Amino acid sequence: MGPVDVFLVSFMKDDNGEFKDWAESNVTRHQVQETVLYCYYAMYGCLTLFVFLIIPFVYFYYEEEDENTNIKSRICGAMKYSACFLFAAVVLLMIGAFVPLKKPPVTNNATIANDLAFLANELRNTKGETALYFTIGFLTVIGFVCLVFYTGFGLVTLPADMIKGRKSVSTELDSVRNEANDSRQRRKTIRRKYKDTNRRISSRDRGKIDNLNDQEELLKRKERHLEALQARCCSKCTFLWRPFEITFGVLGCLGALLIFVSLFITSLDRAMHSLGVKTGYILPERHYPNPIDMVLLLSQQIFPLDYIIFASIIIFLFLTTITGIERIGIWFCCVKMYKLRATRTKPQALLFLCMILIFTVLAINTMMYTLAPEYMTYGNQKYVTENNSTEQCTTNEPEECVMSIAASLLTTFVFKLWFFGVFYYWANWAFLAMVLIGLVVSIFKSRRSSIEGEVDSDDTDNSDDDELLQV
Repeated sequence: MGPVDVFLVSFMKDDNGEFKDWAESNVTRHQVQETVLYCYYAMYGCLTLFVFLIIPFVYFYYEEEDENTNIKSRICGAMKYSACFLFAAVVLLMIGAFVPLKKPPVTNNATIANDLAFLANELRNTKGETALYFTIGFLTVIGFVCLVFYTGFGLVTLPADMIKGRKSVSTELDSVRNEANDSRQRRKTIRRKYKDTNRRISSRDRGKIDNLNDQEELLKRKERHLEALQARCCSKCTFLWRPFEITFGVLGCLGALLIFVSLFITSLDRAMHSLGVKTGYILPERHYPNPIDMVLLLSQQIFPLDYIIFASIIIFLFLTTITGIERIGIWFCCVKMYKLRATRTKPQALLFLCMILIFTVLAINTMMYTLAPEYMTYGNQKYVTENNSTEQCTTNEPEECVMSIAASLLTTFVFKLWFFGVFYYWANWAFLAMVLIGLVVSIFKSRRSSIEGEVDSDDTDNSDDDELLQV
């Protein structure tokens, strides 16, 4: 929705800074912006519906799965637990609707009924906007937590892994076979100590033998997967797409560097020139050039190059988020809940993944105004100066330019609920720190296994047969 919003405000003016014929009337411009505003409300409402009703219901429906339960009991159990999420949504809406508003006026005959009537009148006047702002702001806070850990870590690891590539199948197969032989020799050595004696195997050596048996079973599964991969035709044609993988990895590194630099420059600008904490670190005027902002503004001269670049940034951040989730796993309250694995991801894990991505998209939507503030606010609008020359619209000339609905919503939201703006500001710095951590990990981490994600120590002995059935 962001590119469409930017396109509409940009399309209202010509290159000479004058409004086009269809956009000369304030009524027409207001109608267009009101339509876009309702679209944003509808999208936010759908996201809220998914987060608080649809995804929790489907998740608990799968959690209730058992041999002794039927569909009706599973639906009833899922509805019971989903009611808790609906209650949380109602609480957030009530907090957003009433807490940030001004207090009822003090009168001699003040009663609870009068106070409730005042609050209801305030809610009618704001059309419930503050309630929606607070709810979306709370979800965006969760999104920034996911953005910091998953997107920040994956921003570097994804292109770095593409450049490094994976281990050679033949080399890894030889290494696994050597490890299996070494494991068998160590087990035989322990048993040889008790072969010609009447002593019983000690508990310590019995534990070592059990660990070696488990390790050997894991190595056997790895060997079967590596042999199957080695026999595939695609494994023998790796050299064909390897140059493309390296090329996309280099482009990903450049994109990550551009995002890091742009976010750092704008965050530094806000730290030095913003209006302060109580305004959510709103920046009234830009002082430092922003690379992504400059690229998007220049690319607007060639339609639709700017939308292609904008979509590429969003897709890149989306893919890095999935990469971070794959590497780190799905955590909840410091407990690792699920892992993403090809053909073996549980339905509950996929639902968690969908919810994390919804939260992250909300955070990315907010972070884009830090990555490209001028572009996301005014697009390529120009205005006529006092010298009859045309200049690019900036925050210095708000009266001559039409602000995008998303930028207007974010500014209003931060002014009303400044503590959310403060959190978003410091979350950007935390994101930059996590990117540096991901960079250090990528530098010292070796290349990934050719079968990473296919074999795990938690697998059962018949897991390979299960996978064949799934295929």
